[in-house]
Amino acid sequence: MPSNAASHSSGNKKLHFAVIGGGVIGGGWVARFLLMGYDVSVFDTAPDARRKINEVLENARRSMPGLYEHVLPKEGRLVFCPSIAEAVRGADWISESIPERLDIKQLAYAEIQAHCPENAIIASSTSGFKPSELQKNASTPKQIIVAHPFNPVYLLPLVELVGDAQKTEHAANILSDLGMYPLIVRKEIDAHIADRLLEAVWREGLWLINDGVATTREIDDAIRYGFGLRWAQMGMFETYRIAGGEAGMAHFIQQFGPALEWPWTKLMDVPALTDELVDKIASQSDQQSGQYSIRALERIRDDNLVGMMRALKVKDWGAGNLLNQVDQTLSAETDPEYPINMGVPCCTTRRVVPSSWVDYNGHMNDSHYGEVFSKASDVLLAGMGADQDYVSQGYSYFTVDLHISYLAECLAGDELAVFTAITLAEGKKLKLAHEMKNAEGEICATCSQFLLHVDLNTRKSCPPRPPIAAALARLQ
Repeated sequence: MPSNAASHSSGNKKLHFAVIGGGVIGGGWVARFLLMGYDVSVFDTAPDARRKINEVLENARRSMPGLYEHVLPKEGRLVFCPSIAEAVRGADWISESIPERLDIKQLAYAEIQAHCPENAIIASSTSGFKPSELQKNASTPKQIIVAHPFNPVYLLPLVELVGDAQKTEHAANILSDLGMYPLIVRKEIDAHIADRLLEAVWREGLWLINDGVATTREIDDAIRYGFGLRWAQMGMFETYRIAGGEAGMAHFIQQFGPALEWPWTKLMDVPALTDELVDKIASQSDQQSGQYSIRALERIRDDNLVGMMRALKVKDWGAGNLLNQVDQTLSAETDPEYPINMGVPCCTTRRVVPSSWVDYNGHMNDSHYGEVFSKASDVLLAGMGADQDYVSQGYSYFTVDLHISYLAECLAGDELAVFTAITLAEGKKLKLAHEMKNAEGEICATCSQFLLHVDLNTRKSCPPRPPIAAALARLQ
């Protein structure tokens, strides 16, 4: 994928990224760029910036590879620079992630534009400012756009793009090749799209706490046990379309629209953030999750996000659809070369163990060994022609016997490779032998898999169709 991004965006030149400001968002950008195979230059005035970025990177290396069924590209090179000038020199993309002070941002842009290439994209992570505000007094205004991500940047794919049409389109292509979902905002507006929606919920939350209706935990529970789960995979309007029943969205609006005139919300006002209210919120938040460190909460968050997003991959829905697209690109790195020789192993899978696969013993659950071997056989069969198109014609292979030997533990974040050999190919019978190895080449597990070719209409075994039969015949 990064190789595609490099060729797509800058000919044969590999893109170079710079990050100005290494806080929570800046560190997330660093992780996304690095783990997708790109070199990154960073400038931050904070004395502990290196430590903070390395801690974000540690979390990203633990969680981000677990989103995919294939290994990510070789990690890029990270360089900490003593000045903005050195960081942006030669950069194709410059992520500005400094504090939300317009005057400070504008001063930074003046220095960035004095030293960066003329065709570089300067992308602000601002959650509220409009491009026209950022561009004021800039030497090349259109060079500055908004690219507003969401924390953690290395997991959540959405990026809101606002600015010059040509620049944002170019930025969207680059971000897509990084596995992100660019959303081009049609018009300049304060806080863009997503944060305006979040602010509405935030305002209501403040009122509910201020008026003693609910605590921070109760509000969070209402979200995470209710509509938050629906929104994660369908958003708001698609969810409400279903709520309208067979009559759809028009019926929903007709049925529930009048409620908008009821005095339920206080969206046009916000409670005064008095010391008393601030202390109340902080105290409730401490009671809710103060037993965890921020780093522990980040790891819990990342594990939950990986598990939820991986679940969406099964139905190819929402964020899962995007992850599947990335996997198709990454698969080019691991697909075996054909033709395959009988009894000769070839690499069918390279992947990382997701944190969501780890059980109470701290290692990969035994069921996921079977999943990895199943994916490996799918890759081999697809290479022989028994792919999704073949299945749509009404034929496939079914596993009828599977034996796994567990030889070594596999932990979250471990890189695994599966080597598969065909040991029997007679008519409708196919037998595979798999070896799973870790990054050190140690065999973690072996698997013997016996499959039968099946007619999906009759659900009975049958000889393979001519293309597959011919491929098998060449193995003899």
